[in-house]
Amino acid sequence: MAQPWKIIESIATEEGVLELRKRGEKDFLIMIGAQVLMNSMANRSEIVLGQQGCGHLKNNASARVLVGGLGMGFTLRAVLDSLPATAQVVVAELNPIVPQWCRGALAPLTSSAVSDPRVSVEIGDVADLIRKVAAGSGTDRFDAIVLDLYRGPHSRTDPVNDPLYGSTAIANARAALKPAGLLAVWGENYDEGFVSRLQAAGFSVTAERPGRGGLRHAVFLARLETASETAKNSRARSVKS
Repeated sequence: MAQPWKIIESIATEEGVLELRKRGEKDFLIMIGAQVLMNSMANRSEIVLGQQGCGHLKNNASARVLVGGLGMGFTLRAVLDSLPATAQVVVAELNPIVPQWCRGALAPLTSSAVSDPRVSVEIGDVADLIRKVAAGSGTDRFDAIVLDLYRGPHSRTDPVNDPLYGSTAIANARAALKPAGLLAVWGENYDEGFVSRLQAAGFSVTAERPGRGGLRHAVFLARLETASETAKNSRARSVKS
């Protein structure tokens, strides 16, 4: 017989009551209202997101990465494991209670990833942070932006004005990335409209569904071309024309 869930802590938010629940030693849920945001026993796609979003930076001593959404810290742990000891990781998280959970009851799940000295946490909307960096001087741009948010892109996303997945937000993400930067995004399902918007913004896009059975979540990887790649592709197009 399954053990009952125990509420560890809850807090009221604009979207409903945010709760951390536990069952047994390692079985946790983060919920908002009746919706499950994270399940500690189902994290494969989050780990793949972090690995593929930052694996190319393993030898970049000055790598700078933005992670949008902390959750239980699985994506952050995968990001950190893919980066050198000298990297910098900024985590944008809406609710200050979530980093507290990740430093407390959830810490053993990720070896307390949020307490890693490479990590700084900013409480606020990741879309606002991306806009700020995009409008800045360029000195604080990122090598990778990794978005692990419980509302990923989907068929009903406003194609222009969605604050994270619309064309305006994609343009901001592009401006907040360094040359050859990578935008990695988690989604519940593959979304063709989102891929088309990324491609229209100049990204080279791949997507996969790394889950095993059941609902297989999507990982979108959108990479900016290097200057040499842009020149090469431009020459190729000129030859074909």
